[in-house]
Amino acid sequence: MALLPFTLAAILLLLCIPFVRALPPLNCTSTPTLDVTDSPSSSDTRTLWDIIWSCVATLFACTWTAIHPNIPGMDEGRMTIFFRRLYIMVLALIAPVLMVTWAAIQFLSALEWTAAHGFFAWMGGFMLYCDDEPRATLTPKELMDYIRDGCVDIPDIVEADIEGRSKGDALSKGIAVLQLGWFVLQLVARYIQHLPTTLLEIDTLAIVSLACIAYCLWWKKPKDVRRPYPVHWNRNKTEAPPLRTLTYEYKTKSRILLGCLVSLSYPSHYPLRSLMGTAVTISPCTVRERRAPSLGGYADDNRHDRSHVITLFLGCFSGVIYGGLHCLGWNYPFQWHTEQMLWRVASIVTASASVPFLLIFGWVILSHAPHDSWVVRFAVVAIAFISITTRVTVIVLILLSLRSLPPGIYDTVAWTTFVPHL
Repeated sequence: MALLPFTLAAILLLLCIPFVRALPPLNCTSTPTLDVTDSPSSSDTRTLWDIIWSCVATLFACTWTAIHPNIPGMDEGRMTIFFRRLYIMVLALIAPVLMVTWAAIQFLSALEWTAAHGFFAWMGGFMLYCDDEPRATLTPKELMDYIRDGCVDIPDIVEADIEGRSKGDALSKGIAVLQLGWFVLQLVARYIQHLPTTLLEIDTLAIVSLACIAYCLWWKKPKDVRRPYPVHWNRNKTEAPPLRTLTYEYKTKSRILLGCLVSLSYPSHYPLRSLMGTAVTISPCTVRERRAPSLGGYADDNRHDRSHVITLFLGCFSGVIYGGLHCLGWNYPFQWHTEQMLWRVASIVTASASVPFLLIFGWVILSHAPHDSWVVRFAVVAIAFISITTRVTVIVLILLSLRSLPPGIYDTVAWTTFVPHL
């Protein structure tokens, strides 16, 4: 927890940087570019590969290392777990705002218990056993109801036991935070010394900023836990619950009727509304593998409107930060004016897309309107389409910008200027 102030301070420092002055000023009518093959190699400069490697290492830290996945199924192999985490990593790169809402949903839900126990319960930490056979993962509400009714005993697991199951400790988390902090510090130093920055670094900065928010929310969440804690049904008290009455044992009729076609597309679209916090969606894979959903999808019987509103505002605020930081490339010397206009439009759309989303879902939450109404469905599809389009546009423009880079991009920060009397 001692590193949290450092992370928050870095984010606040970023927000204080004026957007449109980060790169060459507007009075530069034309700025010559430097071909990537001409990148210098002296000790006072950096190469294109140095830039790419720095961004890749930082993105890996904030997507692979910083993400805290839920507990996998007990029968799932290492490759299944690996590819699921790889999928989450790609999703974090494409839609980092959803990672913030995911972390916010879990954080607010975990506050109902102690932080460690709450996270452990919501990530699928308690497995119901009937006749010594695993039945299904219990939601926190189901666990509390069964404890109150005397159907199961209170789980004898303390916070130290939960931390012992976690593969992440303060040192590993601290290393990831230091990697993020070092990247941010270099960009701030380049801004102070009026050195230009690549679009790749700006995009990495935007993802890192949201990763810091999610990382703070996930700080108490156990990491890479592989096995849930067994909770045995009291056979002397009553009969086991009927089949398909548990939350993570339920599969909707629509899933049965739609068949194989939906089965192929389901993994790509079901997490979207779950991560937005607008619907509870449980995939058939979750039921089959006896685990909590890997992304969002939590039964929210105990979640109140206040939690929904906080999640909504935090997600929208993250979207504004994400799009606003891309405005740092407002005056970037693109080769073509069309590319510059596309970047500006994509940045503005990304930052402002949260406004209609906030209005629509704010109305749904406060008016207790059904989450499956046509308005909600249309809003989700529209926002998803806009987000994907702008994200693809940004990625293409970043790749095109690497063809030729402005002078000064390869100059390194003169750190000695920040030390007095040197």
